[in-house]
Amino acid sequence: MSEETKKPISGLIKKLPVVRDYMIPRSQLHVVSPELPIMSALDILLGRRVSGSPVVDPITDELVGILSEKDCLKLVATGQDHDLPTGFVRDYMTVNVFTIPPKMDIYYAAGLFMKHDYRRFPVVEDKRLLGQVSRRDIMRACRQHLD
Repeated sequence: MSEETKKPISGLIKKLPVVRDYMIPRSQLHVVSPELPIMSALDILLGRRVSGSPVVDPITDELVGILSEKDCLKLVATGQDHDLPTGFVRDYMTVNVFTIPPKMDIYYAAGLFMKHDYRRFPVVEDKRLLGQVSRRDIMRACRQHLD
């Protein structure tokens, strides 16, 4: 038996990079409460120049939705007589959120981005928001892994 064939197979297989290694951690995200007035949430999105925000219940600390630019466009559609729209984030947010686990490999995540028309996925474990990963994060991860 040659030295090449004696090497354990585990030494030949590279560990696939996972979403946790490339996500934006929760501490760096602009998280909002479902009880926040919608105009305050809109000010946060516009002021921080972000296109969406995870919505986390302040009591349970669980992800309960996402507030996106598209959700905020509902404000324009519901405004009457040029009055400021009223209501709360919970009234406008998307509640059926597609999430991914932190241990998912980046190539599988890339396939999900191809299958779904989302810009970002919340990274969740045990209903808790750990972070968020975007298309760009996954492209960067794939590029780094190919070197």
